[in-house]
Amino acid sequence: MNDWKKRLGMVYSTNPNFQFITEEENEPQTLEPSRQRLIVSIDRSGRAGKQVTLVKGFVGSQEDLAELGKQLKVKCGVGGTAKNGEICIQGDFRDKVTELLKGMGYNAKRGN
Repeated sequence: MNDWKKRLGMVYSTNPNFQFITEEENEPQTLEPSRQRLIVSIDRSGRAGKQVTLVKGFVGSQEDLAELGKQLKVKCGVGGTAKNGEICIQGDFRDKVTELLKGMGYNAKRGN
């Protein structure tokens, strides 16, 4: 209850019985793979010209996103990250990632 970062922007209260209540953010439920619509594209912006494969459109919890990202990174043999609803894989693996996702039952489409 003493996390000051959650109380930023809060006005001071003189009420001695005041209890600061925070709203918990609910993570969306993970959709089944056949209902997911994932777009696999390539991106170079902000990465010093290096290519990364982006998988966008995942709807679900952060843990499920991290697990899917880990599986794709292991299959491709490269590094990457999974956060903010997208998976970033180092290198140009658009075709391979699209085929892997289709093999897992996802509705994946190759972007640009």
